[in-house]
Amino acid sequence: MAHAHNLAILRGLIKFKSNTQKIWGVLILLSIVTAVEVVLGIYKPESLMAKFLGMKLLNWIFIILTIVKAYYITWDFMHMRDETAGLRRAVVWTAIFLILYLIFILLQEGGYVFDVYDDGYIKRDF
Repeated sequence: MAHAHNLAILRGLIKFKSNTQKIWGVLILLSIVTAVEVVLGIYKPESLMAKFLGMKLLNWIFIILTIVKAYYITWDFMHMRDETAGLRRAVVWTAIFLILYLIFILLQEGGYVFDVYDDGYIKRDF
């Protein structure tokens, strides 16, 4: 028996009549988020250059928007919304944890390399 697809996005806020309309709707949604990232990357507003938790606010916005896009792609295109709650949590939470861990490692190592190039040899004790 065929399984009916959920034709709504954004938790039912926008509903579509067919799969084709939904694909175009999702494409437009992800394109808008990507366009916001590109515009912020080109213009780099001075108000977003303030430091927040050791990193520029603009970088935090990029990270958050990227995680939102990745989550939505997983939720919709990998059909995680149709799975049991336990499987959804196992897949999504694990991926989010690993992404955040990777970001932490890259920021730590990138900050160290920047300091080495900027100040010369540095020894860090963690």
